[in-house]
Amino acid sequence: MAFSDFKNIGEVQKKYNIKYKEDIFINASEVQPSEHFVKDFGFYKENIDVFSSEASRSEVIISPILREVYKRYYTKYSFWIQKSISYDEILSGTPDYMFSEKSVLGKTVLEKPIVIIVEAKRNDFEQGWGQCLAELVASQKINADIDRPVYGVVTDGNLWQFGKLEKDYFIKNIENFTIDRLSLLYGVLNFVVQAANG
Repeated sequence: MAFSDFKNIGEVQKKYNIKYKEDIFINASEVQPSEHFVKDFGFYKENIDVFSSEASRSEVIISPILREVYKRYYTKYSFWIQKSISYDEILSGTPDYMFSEKSVLGKTVLEKPIVIIVEAKRNDFEQGWGQCLAELVASQKINADIDRPVYGVVTDGNLWQFGKLEKDYFIKNIENFTIDRLSLLYGVLNFVVQAANG
């Protein structure tokens, strides 16, 4: 079984006895990305049909935003693209993107996953969250620390949704964010990475 076999949050809840609630846990203000990034991002949005395919969304929108956030935290965290994680036969697979603690052994060693980012394939947020929650459960078990929250993001490139798994509660943030307000989205992503530090 793979993470993507979970079709919605409810399936993961029932399998792992996880409670669900919606709340506001993000308290972030706008943070301006670098001028160079904003200029490049604007150029690509203007000249490339960024929403024409999943590949273009990943390469032109999602990955560049996450890499820009990562620049602020590279001394403390590692950033992974399509890196497999596995806890057992069910909780295994490959998150689209992931932030983890940085290993003293170098950039090739995965330490504790703290933020999981899932691309909503075909704009299917329901399945995206099922997959993301399964990846958060795996992360929590790999980390062997139920008290430390792990954070999840599901996005189609335009809309970004946030959640966290804390003990046996999955909390989905009520407010969503979009790339139309890039500095706010950037601020939210920074907030989540900092919050994941525990």
